[in-house]
Amino acid sequence: EVQLVESGGGLVQTGGSLRLSCAASGVTFDHIAIAWFRQAPGKEREGVSCIKIHDGNHYYADSVEGRFTISKDSAKNTVYLQMNNLQPNDSATYYCTTVAFCFADYLGQPEDHWGQGTQVTVSS
Repeated sequence: EVQLVESGGGLVQTGGSLRLSCAASGVTFDHIAIAWFRQAPGKEREGVSCIKIHDGNHYYADSVEGRFTISKDSAKNTVYLQMNNLQPNDSATYYCTTVAFCFADYLGQPEDHWGQGTQVTVSS
C-alpha cells in the first residue's frame, strides 16, 4: 500500500520560505511521479508541481514558477518542495500524491494516494 506523509508546513511572513517534504513508502520510488497540490478554503484544488522520479522531469504551475523548486532524494524516498518568496495567496493545505504523468508542460491527474496534508499560512 502506497503511503505518503507530508511535513514542513507552518506560518511565515510574506517573502519567507518553507520546505515541504513528502516521504513515500510501499512503492518502488523510481517508478513513480509525485506531485504537490494545494487547496485553500473555498477554492479549487490546484496542481502546483510534479517530478518524475526516474528522470527528474518536472513541472511548475505558472503561479509558482521561479519561486518554488521541486527535488527528490531517492535514498530517502522523499520529494521536497522548496518554497521561496511566499505570498499570502500561497496559503493553503498542501498535499502530495502520485500522478500517472509528469512532463515539463503537463501535470497528470492525481492517483488515489494522498497524504494527510500540511498547512502553509503566509501572513501579510
